[in-house]
Amino acid sequence: MNYVPLPNKQRYFEQVWTLVRQIPCGKVATYGQITKILPQPDGVSADVYQTSASRWVGSAMAACPDDVPWQRVVNSQGKLSHPEADKQKLLLQEEGVIFSNDKLDLQDYQWLVSEQGDKPEQGRLF
Repeated sequence: MNYVPLPNKQRYFEQVWTLVRQIPCGKVATYGQITKILPQPDGVSADVYQTSASRWVGSAMAACPDDVPWQRVVNSQGKLSHPEADKQKLLLQEEGVIFSNDKLDLQDYQWLVSEQGDKPEQGRLF
């Protein structure tokens, strides 16, 4: 499958970063989970969003500002996919996340939006 570029990459990245900043210490979200919370950008078909959005979130995490807790975003199997996986694992362990065979248990550590009381504070930017 070919990579499809975002129509407005900076806006989408900022939405991702705003959302990731809300993930509590000791919790994680998956790339796919983030794509389901964020609104589909205007000008992007549902098919393209479904097939490309997780990669877009990954790109946003690779380019995030220092105040974004990038370590709290993992893949859908509870594994670390970030290029700095060793550092990511250490940062998560410092937050109390326990790994077994280089994997964390999403049942225990996945951030559920309902834990926050309602939906994350995310305005529509598109």
